Amino acid sequence: MEAKEMPATIRLHGIRKLYRIGGETLAALDGIDLEIRRGEFAALMGPSGSGKSTLMNILGCLDRPSAGSYLLDGAEVAGLSDDALAATRNKKIGFVFQNFNLLPRISALDNVALPLVYAGVGRHERTERAQEMLAAVGLSDRGTHLPNELSGGQRQRVAIARALVNDPHIIMADEPTGNLDTKSTKEIMEIFERMHEKGHTIILVTHEPEIAVRASRQLLVRDGRITRDEGKGVAMDVV
Repeated sequence: MEAKEMPATIRLHGIRKLYRIGGETLAALDGIDLEIRRGEFAALMGPSGSGKSTLMNILGCLDRPSAGSYLLDGAEVAGLSDDALAATRNKKIGFVFQNFNLLPRISALDNVALPLVYAGVGRHERTERAQEMLAAVGLSDRGTHLPNELSGGQRQRVAIARALVNDPHIIMADEPTGNLDTKSTKEIMEIFERMHEKGHTIILVTHEPEIAVRASRQLLVRDGRITRDEGKGVAMDVV
């Protein structure tokens, strides 16, 4: 079944995020309505200060909106407590960041296994699942290496393996190719495309049109609103 025929896994209605700065109230997000279906590959684009990172934080249950509704798999999450939000995040969402966010003093294998430690999974199963994920991203021979012994592209692959190890159905990637060379960027995007083909819902933040155009859907954020919603292959300028 194609993503367009699948039910909405994410449904936002009237999402606002307000900040008080110097006595003024500023709207980082100003009435966002958005549906993302299970299995979609969506790219969020926008200039600096557009609100795309704020939107990503709310989508990833890292922050709560000031107003509006956020249904995640049919359940309202906008008003959840910190603990409930964290539990939802850990169960349903895997994260990939521009700067990898790997712990420098532990091996690639142990970095991948970290979400399973927090989930209370036993050591044997943790190790087995982490090894499977490293193999899935082509790093089965790098498990004992520390992050500083890996290239940037390899470190990002470790981060992707870590995002996948809990088997979340949503992957959120914030500028995942921002610190990578052309060859590594191509390899990382191919991994995301394979994940998409396997049915994962992928939401990727990027400022690079050549990255966004590879997604099945492109969303342009400006001034706290979604101003364009395009399909695959449509070149969009963020300026």
